[in-house]
Amino acid sequence: MKTSFVFITVVTLGLLYAVSGRSSANDETALSHPAKPESPFACNAFALSPEVRKRHFEELGPALLKLKKSTHELPNGYEFELPADNKTYQLLTEWAFQERLCCPFFDIDLRLDRENGPLWLRLTGRPGTKEFIKEEFGI
Repeated sequence: MKTSFVFITVVTLGLLYAVSGRSSANDETALSHPAKPESPFACNAFALSPEVRKRHFEELGPALLKLKKSTHELPNGYEFELPADNKTYQLLTEWAFQERLCCPFFDIDLRLDRENGPLWLRLTGRPGTKEFIKEEFGI
């Protein structure tokens, strides 16, 4: 009986030690990896090289705005309808890749609807993104 009691006590203490060790490790992990800072709601045009910046702001952006067919308001951003042709898609993917560098707070989604439907650009993000889009895109 005494042996059983010692065995149960040792097992219980071992389990408590293991559980407390995990908790400690989790606390240390949380402390050693602080939350990732969020970028400000501002376009950092200098994230792009001078040549790319010129094309992005003077060619791609204006060309895509001219091609825009409609705008849909979303709870956290906007969705823009564009023609679903190869040239527009190429312009849009080039613009989106560059935009994510200068405005890293955007969630950027490109979608082609089935049955030869339209091409959509969806710009969304954390709270404040919608207001940024509204101001920057003149919506």
